[in-house]
Amino acid sequence: MTPFDSSLLQNVPLFSRNRSGEEAGNGEQEQKNHETFVEVGYYQLCKHSQRAEGDVFLSQKNPSDGRVITTLSDGLGSGIKAGVLATLTATMATKFIANDMSIRRAAEIIMNTLPVCKDRGISYATFTLVDIEPDATVRIMEYDNPPYVLVRQETVIEPIKDITPIQRKDKTTAPKREALLLYSSYKARPGDRLIFFSDGVTQSGMGSPCYPFGWGSDNVQDYILREIQNNQLISARELARRVVQEASIHDGYKPKDDITCGVIYFRNPRDLLVITGPPLHKERDTELATLFNFFEGEKIICGGTTANILSRELNRPVTVNLKDFDPKVPPCSQMEGAAMVTEGIITMGAVSELLENGVDIDKLKPNGATHIVEHFLNCDRIWFVVGTKINEAHQDPNMPVELEIRRNVVKKISSLLQEKYLKETHIQYF
Repeated sequence: MTPFDSSLLQNVPLFSRNRSGEEAGNGEQEQKNHETFVEVGYYQLCKHSQRAEGDVFLSQKNPSDGRVITTLSDGLGSGIKAGVLATLTATMATKFIANDMSIRRAAEIIMNTLPVCKDRGISYATFTLVDIEPDATVRIMEYDNPPYVLVRQETVIEPIKDITPIQRKDKTTAPKREALLLYSSYKARPGDRLIFFSDGVTQSGMGSPCYPFGWGSDNVQDYILREIQNNQLISARELARRVVQEASIHDGYKPKDDITCGVIYFRNPRDLLVITGPPLHKERDTELATLFNFFEGEKIICGGTTANILSRELNRPVTVNLKDFDPKVPPCSQMEGAAMVTEGIITMGAVSELLENGVDIDKLKPNGATHIVEHFLNCDRIWFVVGTKINEAHQDPNMPVELEIRRNVVKKISSLLQEKYLKETHIQYF
């Protein structure tokens, strides 16, 4: 077991004050204010009457160099066939760029590899590739998707794009018409938002009295600006969700095509502290309460024993909330200073399952696990403080096999948040 390292609290931005309660120095505070995090979020709906999406959105963060790579691919048509080809396109693009292939070369290989529709003479999948360097240099390659929208200081910025014709090497795979790639590059600034989407957004409402030719790029831009002006701190995931739902409204809530929107938001990081489990030694309860009290950001308590310790040390009562009662997940509680208080291992196990399956929590019945997942998705840096005192109940051989001990569950959640959701996570055993 790794002992709790108090110096960790000084090396990372957990507190706005030091351990003695003094304000941080100007230089330290200024450095914190200039931190920038790349938030990636997306939302999608499949075509009405289809069960599989024909659009694919992939994103990953390279652990070696910190680059963030994101791809949106739109398969021709809809359903499983479109989804397979879009998946192939997005996967190839992401892997090529992750292995240091130039974004132009990656696009050329994809265009000369994928099959072409015999009737229409066009590629079976379109794509938008986004490669973000740690120094905030953004490179974008587009093929046949609607143009992306770059919003800076509540204004749409028109980027300069280079047009690159694809060199045809195989007439059976290269498009009959000349394929043109649009390449652009810029230096991102804090507050920038990059929004890109499939044509299910711009063509929504086509044939309707309001939008006989579809919603259109200009109207989409105006809508995005209004949403940002109404909520300047709107998250990437929430903005993407609103764009997709607005497009669905134009189609009468029955999408005529797959609708996908991705958003990349450069902003100050949002911190979340998750405390679960009592300390190994009871005399460290006060130190745990101090950590909770001075953490700057959202705070979640997982575990009844842990909640009782903090309630006693901070003299704050814990009250049960039966609003979102679910027989499968224990109810939540409330305590001053905490965003939520939940049961421990069962709830954390349900959180792990939700993260692993990648389900849309908006479509699930709300409970303690879905609320925790929502907090995870809305924050960028998650700090897990894990008590190491063994709970004998978790070692009962009559308990379900899936009910792993607390440390393993937290490790799995941390790994999922890093790999699938591009979050920064830290675990400290206490």
